[in-house]
Amino acid sequence: MHRSLFARTPCLYGNDPERMRAEIRDYFHTTFDRYEQLFETLVCDEAYYKKPIPLRHPLIFYFGHTATFFINKLLLVGLISERIHPKFESIFSVGVDEMSWDDLTDTHYDWPRLAELRAYRDQVRALVDQVIASAPLTLPIDWNHPWWAIVMGIEHERIHLETSSVLIRQHALAHVQPHAAWGACKLAGEPPGNELVSIEGGAVRLGKEQSDPHYGWDNEYGLHEAAVSPFQVSQYLVSNREFQGFVDAGGYRTDAWWEEEGRGWRNFSQAQHPNFWIADGSNWHLRLMTEEVPMPWDWPVEVNYHEAKAFCNWKAGQTGQPVRLPTEDEWYRLYDVAGVAEVPSDQAASANLHLDRWASACPVTTYRHGELFDVVGNVWQWTETPIYPLEGFEVHPIYDDFTTPTFDGRHNLLKGGSWISCGNESLRSARYAFRRHFFQHAGFRYVVSDAPASAPNVFYESDKQLSEYAEFHYGDEYYGVPNFPGTLAQIAIRAMGDKPAHRALDLGCATGRATFELARHFDHVTGVDFSARFINLGVQLAEQGSVRYTLVDEGELVSYKTRRLADLGLDGLRGKVAFLQGDACNLKPILSGYDFILAANLIDRLYSPAKFLTSVHERINLGGILMLSSPYTWLEEHTRREDWVGGYKKDGENFTTLDGLKILLGKHFRLVQAPQDVPFVIRETRRKFQHTLAEVTLWERIV
Repeated sequence: MHRSLFARTPCLYGNDPERMRAEIRDYFHTTFDRYEQLFETLVCDEAYYKKPIPLRHPLIFYFGHTATFFINKLLLVGLISERIHPKFESIFSVGVDEMSWDDLTDTHYDWPRLAELRAYRDQVRALVDQVIASAPLTLPIDWNHPWWAIVMGIEHERIHLETSSVLIRQHALAHVQPHAAWGACKLAGEPPGNELVSIEGGAVRLGKEQSDPHYGWDNEYGLHEAAVSPFQVSQYLVSNREFQGFVDAGGYRTDAWWEEEGRGWRNFSQAQHPNFWIADGSNWHLRLMTEEVPMPWDWPVEVNYHEAKAFCNWKAGQTGQPVRLPTEDEWYRLYDVAGVAEVPSDQAASANLHLDRWASACPVTTYRHGELFDVVGNVWQWTETPIYPLEGFEVHPIYDDFTTPTFDGRHNLLKGGSWISCGNESLRSARYAFRRHFFQHAGFRYVVSDAPASAPNVFYESDKQLSEYAEFHYGDEYYGVPNFPGTLAQIAIRAMGDKPAHRALDLGCATGRATFELARHFDHVTGVDFSARFINLGVQLAEQGSVRYTLVDEGELVSYKTRRLADLGLDGLRGKVAFLQGDACNLKPILSGYDFILAANLIDRLYSPAKFLTSVHERINLGGILMLSSPYTWLEEHTRREDWVGGYKKDGENFTTLDGLKILLGKHFRLVQAPQDVPFVIRETRRKFQHTLAEVTLWERIV
């Protein structure tokens, strides 16, 4: 079945800005259209509000999430200056990968009516279209270009096109309906035997350069080179029929085939067969996105990593050979040996890929790539490799939580893409990873090799800024200056006196030291930061009690540090803290009712400090205390000049930030004591330090 071609990810280099403007406009609208068309497979409004699975939001979240992403990112790069709907752009902002700071509690969300959200999506479409039509554009569009955020939003929506299709597939059948634009493959039969193909050893190289003309996510940049030993690989993806041998042999009941983590998942889920298989007496059916069909035995089986790994262990037991999943390096060797090319811009892919064929998998014998089949396309292929940072990895400044939270050893790479993988997902350079118990349109092939499935260090502990803040919060004291977050907590606790001390909020908590320190006095403390990288370190400390990081000494020389809460007298407070990701200028409604709020070194880094300062009273109880600290380092790279709270001439006189704070806070707060300067020192290298004074003010809510 041939479909009209879905727009390919654009080449962002060239010398004709107006042609580029038109191409990106088309790329945006075709993606926005296709995403909304996917949700037409839901039969009624109720289907949007029911969770397909407990570990994800209801589909109404994902319908809104991709639209709010555009607004939140375009604000950050200055392509727009105002929000459309602050509440929507808060509640639909975070919560897609079951991270520790994701809030999946139903009672914390007042989801809007579907008609309201559709109208909002129309507003977002019109605004983004206006930006594309009128914003200044110079070429090329690279990582640092404001228009990178536009392409980022489009590619982000294409990711959710795929992940939302999985959730629709997991939804109750009564909530979905067939759709002409989402027709499944009708080909089915019996597969041939799965023979092994020998692959010669060779070198692989992966990693994009910044000069690459196509959009990429942060984890794709950098360099990794490896010498891959010879191995054998299954000619086909493992089919439903081949996997049936494992099921019929009692594979789901045999502990020996399951790794410890996989055994835990199997016992918890009570899985007895693949998730999308449906028993019908002695027959099997397969759940597709919008229908159930008699089992197509020659289609690839779709399973999570644990099931794929258990099959390989069973296969090894049956054959006496070292059977396992491929590594990422081995998959790239397959790609190179098979001579696979990128998806053409003007003709259909030579694979079940990029929505060029069907809205489902197809027989594993359909698309040949050299001696193999389905090196790319049909379904994603699980690998043995947890995602890790390539040498030279950097986070993108407007989306620092795309990858870094997954550098945890719990997210394994999938390669090759599926029938619905589009845009960046379809490129050779793509590096996507999911938790091992998650279901995607994913299957596997196996390799036979004596070489161990090794991977570089998955933990990204050399992030310079993160390491500096970890040392600033949990490390040594320098030049006799006491720990800054600890000092702020002491000032706060003294100021509270005998006031109620039930709940506290640490806004801009960074890596979380003040969150823990405040828990000495308050019953519960929530730390919130815009950066997932930072709060992930706080989460790690709360869960494990320790953290490791590197510090630059000089040049390429580093020292290794381990910090433990127990050494700071904070270990017993781990159960009194929680960390969430959030935007201080647009917090979720649930973050209210606090006796104390700390905003440390925050206001001069906000894009709209007045929005925060004029609404913070809504989040603090009467009589509660707001504590601000800041060196008042106003910079236009963070805050537009017209939005500075102070630090400029007004009517010919100096107008300080404290003057501005008194005006913005004066309606609801009173200054309870004279401001005080508190010093802090941040270590950059062994011989370079920042010494700064922050002004601390305390404000009591009176109205």
